[in-house]
Amino acid sequence: MKTSDMIGAVILKMLDDADGDLELKRNELAQQFGVVPSQINYVISSRFTPEQGFRIESRRGGGGYIKITRVTFADERYRQLMHVVNGIGNELTQFDAFLFLQNLEAYGFIDKQTHKLMRAAVSDNTLSAVPAEIRDKVRASITKNMLMA
Repeated sequence: MKTSDMIGAVILKMLDDADGDLELKRNELAQQFGVVPSQINYVISSRFTPEQGFRIESRRGGGGYIKITRVTFADERYRQLMHVVNGIGNELTQFDAFLFLQNLEAYGFIDKQTHKLMRAAVSDNTLSAVPAEIRDKVRASITKNMLMA
């Protein structure tokens, strides 16, 4: 079994033991497996994604705490939303994001206020400090994470 697989399995076990809500310290987990902290980041970013039903929050400093929350799929509306999130892909232009948010409001997934806030958060104006070559990737990530929250 590869190291990444072992790390992923341990995190899943810890998540199960913590009833789906886990806070871990990146450096401590890295030391436990004898890897660099970036290896822990890789495992988390590739195996604990919104599309896979996880919400990730990370805090800098003090060794880097990461909070992983398993989102439950009991609600049919949530399952529908997950299809929407999965449909976003890895990149999202401002034009497509605005259309996407308009449709989410029209179909009752988000209210008008949420639409306005999300629109502001993913606009080119807000993301102007992000290099143009990665802006659409950042926008897609922000949109997915906001919908998961």
